[in-house]
Parts: sequence; structure tokens; C-alpha cells
Amino acid sequence: MSNLSKSVSRREFLGASTAAIVGTAAALSQGDDRKPKAQIAITFDLEMSRHYPKRGMTEWDYQKGNLDGPTKQYSVDAAEVVKQLGGVIHFFCVGRTLEQANVDWIKTIAAAGHLIGNHTYDHVNVTAKAAAATQFRFQRSPWLVAGKTAHEVIRENIRLTSVAMKERVGIEPNGFRTPGGFSGGLVGREDLQQMLLKLGFSWASSKYPRHQSGQPMLQPSEAIYQDIVRAQAEAQPFRYPTGLIEIPMSPISDVGAFRSKYWKLSYFLKAVESAVEWTIENGAVFDFLCHPSCMVVEDPKFETMKLICKLVEQAGDRAEIVGLDKIAKRPMTALKKQG
Repeated sequence: MSNLSKSVSRREFLGASTAAIVGTAAALSQGDDRKPKAQIAITFDLEMSRHYPKRGMTEWDYQKGNLDGPTKQYSVDAAEVVKQLGGVIHFFCVGRTLEQANVDWIKTIAAAGHLIGNHTYDHVNVTAKAAAATQFRFQRSPWLVAGKTAHEVIRENIRLTSVAMKERVGIEPNGFRTPGGFSGGLVGREDLQQMLLKLGFSWASSKYPRHQSGQPMLQPSEAIYQDIVRAQAEAQPFRYPTGLIEIPMSPISDVGAFRSKYWKLSYFLKAVESAVEWTIENGAVFDFLCHPSCMVVEDPKFETMKLICKLVEQAGDRAEIVGLDKIAKRPMTALKKQG
């Protein structure tokens, strides 16, 4: 186990941010002095990622749902690895994936007991102001959304994915995740919150807190690791005034570390280990975000998933690996109405 600094022990450091959790201890203890059980989720966004499997590949921006063979196989294999270790993966499916000739691989994942949520049909930006700006595909082919508002495009993208999942795979979507993450989540966007509620979603995963990640191609400093741990307090679930529940994505994501900053796997594992240990120490929530199209290149032996499962196992009854749907049932704080 690595030390975060010479002068501060790991336990002292992990406990130092307890007071910064956004109402976690008070809201979750229900009047009990004992810390709530930490809940750790492993989530995979089923989409292609630019610059993978090699740098310079950007056509995926227009074909996010056209998953290649290695990406699909990695998803299936990761699901089996995590299941054998007593865990579960929560997948989020881009609807266009279901246009492919064979979707047996995703049926296999669902049959194994893993969860699959809605990730929009074309991987659209739900905060876009204009229809063509919702996705690269529509910028190149604006006639596909001609005469439509951004709201209409986004709503239809979400609705179609739910329909496709039911008709092609035979499952209802388990939750919703926005393509991309927003530092404030959907705060101030009551229209989007209401849209999701009307489409049948009680919770969404849209927030990704700001954090430091260092300079490209350089090993992260101890200050970078500490800031990633600090950001975990801002990645705790809460309820919007509309009633929609937010389950943030926890820093640092795989594309943020590997694609943007060219991290080595060892750097990533250290960041994940520190964040998960903070989560267990504080009885909080950790929502690990990754993309199989990236991880199949950067972590082909599933070391990150194995590490998370190991840490949770070592924690005994202090932690559990769950889907985001179970986290959504956790008592949590509510935001005050904005403005």
C-alpha cells in the first residue's frame, strides 16, 4: 500500500476530509453514530472513445455506438471477472449499439445479473442549446435534426434508447447517465430534470466534480492525488428540488487519466485506491467511471476492477459493491431550490 505523503499517514489523510462530505454522515446515519456502509459502484459506458485503440482515431465521435469487437469482448470478460469476485457492473448503453447485427454479447451481460442503463441514442450533449450542437453526427449531417429544437432531439434520443433496449434486448433501462459529465450536474436545469422524470427515470448520473490531474505525460504529484481524494466529497449523491436523484461520477475517469494526461496504469491504480479507501473510511459513495473502449487498451488484465473488488472485500461489512439503483435508495441530502 503506497503512502500519500511522508508526513501524513494514509488513515489520517483519508479521515481529514470527513467534515467536507456534503451532509453524508448526518443524512445517512439516521441518528446513529455509526458510519453508514460505504457503497462502491463500477460503471462502464458502452461507447467508442476517440484516440482508441490508437491515437488519431476520431471518427468514433460520429459513431459512438458502433462498438468494435475488442470493446464488446472486454465488456463481457470484465462482467465475468467482477461477478466471480462477488461484484456487479452497471453498464450504460448508447442506443445505436443496438443497431448492430448481433447483440448477444449484451444479452449475456444482462443475463449474468449486471445492470444496464440508458446513455442516449447518439451520445448527445444534453445541455446543448441548438439541435445540431447536440452531437458531432448532427453537425456533419444537420438535415437529420432539421426543424427540431435541442430539447426535442435530446428527449427523442433518450426515449429511443429505452425503446431499443426493450425491443432488442428485452430489458428496461436501469437509470440514466448523461454523455459527458458536468461539474454542477443538472443544477439550474429543471427542464432536464423534469424531462428525465417524465421519461420514467427517478435518478441520473450527470455530475463530475472538478479536480486537478496534472500535466500530460508527467507522473502525478502527491498534491494531485490528494486533490482527487478531496473531490470525492463533491461526488456524493443528492436530490434535486424536483425530486430527481443525482449520483455523481467519481474522479478520476479513465479517459481523463489515460487519454487526456497519458497516465500509466500504475498512476491510475494509485488514484483509484486512494479514492476507494477514502470512501470506505468515510462511509461514503464511489462511482467508478470507465469506458471499455479505453480500458481494453490501458488495462487489458482488469487490474482496476480487481483492485476495487479487493479493497471492498478487505473492508468486510463496512463496504459493498452495488449498482447505482441501490445507491439511489440511500438516504441523502436535498439541494435547496436554486434561485
